[in-house]
Amino acid sequence: MQIVVQEWERALAYRDGRFEEILGPGRHRRRRRRRRVVRVLIRPRLLVVPGQEVLTADGVAVRVSLTVAVRTVDPRRWFEAVEDADGFVYAALQIGLREAVAGRTLDELLAARGPLADAVRESVVAGAEAVGVAIDSLALRDVMVPPDIRRATSEVAVARAQGQAVLERARSEVAATRALANAARLIAEQPALLQLRTLQAVEAGGATVVLTQGPAGDLGTGIRPA
Repeated sequence: MQIVVQEWERALAYRDGRFEEILGPGRHRRRRRRRRVVRVLIRPRLLVVPGQEVLTADGVAVRVSLTVAVRTVDPRRWFEAVEDADGFVYAALQIGLREAVAGRTLDELLAARGPLADAVRESVVAGAEAVGVAIDSLALRDVMVPPDIRRATSEVAVARAQGQAVLERARSEVAATRALANAARLIAEQPALLQLRTLQAVEAGGATVVLTQGPAGDLGTGIRPA
């Protein structure tokens, strides 16, 4: 018989129920008698684990989903090890996800998703290799928390922002008071600074400054509109 194997598959040849060889891409000729050929896809495929409801370490029920890219690296093991290799990996992902979520609090889960995905991957990679499957990537798809928890989190965020705004206003007021105190001290030590500052302010406003000399010889200032 003639067997054509595509690039994205491998063919397992069995004779009298015993494994004989793996056929790679190309055209092959084998005797049909007492032989069976099984085709195994090796191109990457996507496994989606829908939302799993799990209790976190602090007792909050969340729904978490995964997206996993896998591929077959050992066609013979994929076909012979278990009846449904992809189903086996899928079940392992569900268990690994539940164990990883149960070991973390809600705050830890929301703060960093990367460590959770890494923990799930580490828990299933050995089992996947045992059935001829490699995990190329694993990503946490969604983390859904109850509505009341979302509302509480939003209120906490608003309160934190308001507190930060109040703190910034207080800092600004303290800085302004400190600047006024420094200015008052300088004026007390150097009275002429007040007159110079007055002249600068008037000049910036476009007014005409008139200098007058008092009886004691002191200079005075007068302001005349421009």
